[in-house]
Amino acid sequence: MDFNSILVATDFSDCSGVAFSAAQTLAQRFDARLILLHVIDQNFLEKLGSHIGKNREEVVKDLRRKAEKEMQDFLKQWNPSAQSVDTIIATGTPFQEIAVLARDLVVDLVVMGGYGKKGRGKIEEVFFGSTAEKVVRLLPCPVLCIPK
Repeated sequence: MDFNSILVATDFSDCSGVAFSAAQTLAQRFDARLILLHVIDQNFLEKLGSHIGKNREEVVKDLRRKAEKEMQDFLKQWNPSAQSVDTIIATGTPFQEIAVLARDLVVDLVVMGGYGKKGRGKIEEVFFGSTAEKVVRLLPCPVLCIPK
């Protein structure tokens, strides 16, 4: 199997950093395009907006600015060799955005951490599955989940 493009989903956690490192190795090995994606969770966005009394557009703008900074910091930490990486910041439901972008970009592999910043064992994951598990079910391409 040949990989021409690899999409890495990140929430900027150490677990996704380890997944990104694995994806970098694969991208070098196959001379593949590497795409780093962060999804601003729409549910969090709406809750935050109502909590702090800002409209959706203001909250999106603030969270996008924060995500851009975190993306730069993440790349400084996890991409010390400055390997070429395309970056995307999207807004939506994380597993859906990952799946849609993977299909739209026609990637050959999706790489993601086995769990994110929130850790493991949340009751929602027991009943509804993790983001990684939902992505695996949606995509026809291989999905590589890397535990920390």
